[in-house]
Amino acid sequence: MKLLEGKVAVITGAGGGIGRSHARLFARLGAKVVVNDPGCNRDGSDGSDAADVVVKEIVDTGGEAVANKDAVGSSENADKIIQTAIDSFGSIDILVNNAGILRDRTILNMTDEEWDDVINVHLRGTFTCLRAAAKVMRDKGKGGRIINTSSTSGLLGAFGQANYGAAKIGIHALTRIAAMEFAKFNITVNAISPVAMTRMLEDLPHAQNAKLAGAYKPETISPMVAFLASDEAAEITGTTFGVREQHLFIYRVMTSHGADSFKEGGWTPEEIGNRINQIMDW
Repeated sequence: MKLLEGKVAVITGAGGGIGRSHARLFARLGAKVVVNDPGCNRDGSDGSDAADVVVKEIVDTGGEAVANKDAVGSSENADKIIQTAIDSFGSIDILVNNAGILRDRTILNMTDEEWDDVINVHLRGTFTCLRAAAKVMRDKGKGGRIINTSSTSGLLGAFGQANYGAAKIGIHALTRIAAMEFAKFNITVNAISPVAMTRMLEDLPHAQNAKLAGAYKPETISPMVAFLASDEAAEITGTTFGVREQHLFIYRVMTSHGADSFKEGGWTPEEIGNRINQIMDW
């Protein structure tokens, strides 16, 4: 029996790059796949038949898939995306939140629209799809798997990506909180922070050299997502995994050892200055 045999999976932003790789692997592992993608450019503009192309690739190799072209970000579209799985395959077992756009700009040059557009697709899009899928998973009573997509841009920071980074660290927090809230329904919620050579990275420093070297292929990301989507990962939840080619690891928010003040009235600014190195020391 294949790892995802009999499962129904919705994958957002699956018309290219990492999402396409997820969809193709999930289908090979036995899942019925909803390939969601409005076919927009990297900045969210225009549209194409990218979802249909991936569906054809899957069907031509013996898999089962249907396309959905609703753009993530609104509750209405999230409901439509999940409903596509129910209408086509009768249910949903797995949601992979992968859709994203970029509007890179330094903070002092960033417009409100550039901020809002990225937050809407990444953070709101993840939230609304997660909520819509979890309601169905809860009501059917058999649990489910949700895998979100974070990024080092949020977890560690990246110059010129305040909007993208803010959304991605928000997804890390959303993942942890949703995992706590959904545990009683046997719904696991995890996230990945992938590094892959896709159009999302093509303008970043050294990206062209990585592309020429054949490094960071999207296909190196998908096995981790497929594992988290499987029954084998039933006990894993609330975790953000880093995936960098063959290197797998996890991200954690940690606290330093810090320092305590035991005198009445607590710290003064001067005392903090005198002990700041201890406060910051790991």
